[in-house]
Amino acid sequence: MKKWIGVGMITLTASLALTGCLNDPSKNTAGGAATQPVTAAGRGEADSKAPWIASKNTTRINSSDPYEAAVLTSRTLWMATSDDNRPGGVVLVNPEEWQTALASADLIHHPNNGPVLFVNKDGIPDVTVRELERLKPAGVESNQGVQAILVGNLDPKVEKQAKELGLKTDKIPADNPAAAAKAIDAYYGKVAKENPPSVIVGSSENKEYTMPAVNWISHMPEPLLYVSKDKVPQETIDALKTRDGKANIYLLGPDSVISAAVEKQLGEYGKVVRIAGKDPVENSIAFAKYKDPATGFGWGITTPGHNFSLISKENPDLALAAAPFSHLGKHAPLIWTEKDKLPDSVMAYLMSVQPKYDKSPVEGPFNHAWLTGDERSISAAGQGEIDSMLEIVSKTGGGHGGHGGMSGMPAAGDQSGTAGGDAGKNSGTGGAAGTGSGSGSGKTDMSGKSHAGH
Repeated sequence: MKKWIGVGMITLTASLALTGCLNDPSKNTAGGAATQPVTAAGRGEADSKAPWIASKNTTRINSSDPYEAAVLTSRTLWMATSDDNRPGGVVLVNPEEWQTALASADLIHHPNNGPVLFVNKDGIPDVTVRELERLKPAGVESNQGVQAILVGNLDPKVEKQAKELGLKTDKIPADNPAAAAKAIDAYYGKVAKENPPSVIVGSSENKEYTMPAVNWISHMPEPLLYVSKDKVPQETIDALKTRDGKANIYLLGPDSVISAAVEKQLGEYGKVVRIAGKDPVENSIAFAKYKDPATGFGWGITTPGHNFSLISKENPDLALAAAPFSHLGKHAPLIWTEKDKLPDSVMAYLMSVQPKYDKSPVEGPFNHAWLTGDERSISAAGQGEIDSMLEIVSKTGGGHGGHGGMSGMPAAGDQSGTAGGDAGKNSGTGGAAGTGSGSGSGKTDMSGKSHAGH
């Protein structure tokens, strides 16, 4: 085991030397050059900080700067070494307009199959420029070849700079959160030629309660619309009216954040279901566990064999950067955590879904987590605790010191035995929620369709 870890660390070091996130401007190739952490304004400064740090059950996106974290997420999911792993398009948005950035995640899967990258109100920072040059978005055929969608209240300089990079652009302008969400919903409907009957409604005033929606809308067609605690904006009413009174409305957050009066008013436009926890952490867990069997909406993660995206609730904007982790690879819901330890409610949740083996750990299934943020957001001790809670353990309570029962395992290739059966089971649970209690995957990529569309 120690030899393997040593080889893995050597491989990781070499990989980082080749694929560091922020290339030297003169070396804008997929291979990359030196890595550079980023200031709050998204500008790189030379350093040797490793962009990724992995443990056996976790992978850390090692930056607490949203601009750089978004780029690192993009590099993780879209290697852009060939047309097969290049995005169709990207979303460019200002993370300071968090409500707009959050709602724009609905465009990650369709039409773009591409990341959300961050810009300033009046320009594209170097870190994002270099990533756009590396990605070389292919253009979305169903969206007239558009390579970059600019969302929100951005200066014309941003579009000018994007076009100078050779990108075909489109715009979704908006001057307030509810208008932005309505416009994004309409844009999705126009390009996808569908109007999803289900919607998420969240608070435009409290990001910690609303942010868990970002991972779901990155993965599925349902949009996010906004309300305030005591008011439903006209833009949200207009968007709901397009569902002809038959909307499935999933209200995210307790009545201390979105009032009962608002819930009642929303009921005029369809069926309302409130998904809530008493605090932001428990709210994120409630959303990860929720499943509507009638519509297929919701992650429904209550069994082992899944991936999670853990973000410190002290740095919630990193959730915007990490949203694509629910679109490609091991699809993951957002769970809030703390810097140095897991909150009690998260600890209890992870214990409830901790994998347990009968005879050997190779049976699976396995859990994993993306962590976004450097040690200022989630400490090494915090990462260590998360890693331990994701580890597969024996049903008898024993550790890996002695697996027990190994001699009774079927021979390799005996598909009727434990190994073959569990391999089949793991293929269903390794994605967003491949089991019957999972993420409604029967209507999207888990059913065998590609990520080109829902």
